Amino acid sequence: MELKKFIVILFLINFNNFSNAQTIKPANNLTAFDVVKIQLKALQNNGKLKNDLGIKQVWIFAHPNNKKVTGPYERFRIMIYGKQYNYLLDHNSHKINLLMNTKEKYIYRIEILTKNKKLFYYEWQVEKGSDNNCNNCWFTTAVSIPIDQGNTI
Repeated sequence: MELKKFIVILFLINFNNFSNAQTIKPANNLTAFDVVKIQLKALQNNGKLKNDLGIKQVWIFAHPNNKKVTGPYERFRIMIYGKQYNYLLDHNSHKINLLMNTKEKYIYRIEILTKNKKLFYYEWQVEKGSDNNCNNCWFTTAVSIPIDQGNTI
């Protein structure tokens, strides 16, 4: 367990250095927090990566039922560039705060400081699910619209 955490932390620290980084796949050893952190770091570094690899990383952890609603990856990518979620792209920093959890669901309050020094809050929900490659893994099921907290000093 500690080795897994070390590997995830090492990957996240070095994520900035990979111009052609490989994506992380859902796995049973990843916690709900790990999944959210991986997705946020990917979005934070999307502009430094080729071919919107950060957005692709988020798509990989989208719950299989959500993928049926959002459509194929290209449609999801357009949604991320839209007004509600573009604040996540290339943001300066983020904080992850647990709001509630059950055995099958976690909800986090995410504080995003944008590259323009604006503060937004999102609620990020992850739930257990299964796809072709991972049974009973954590996937994102919902991300709220942003709540604008204004400019920061």
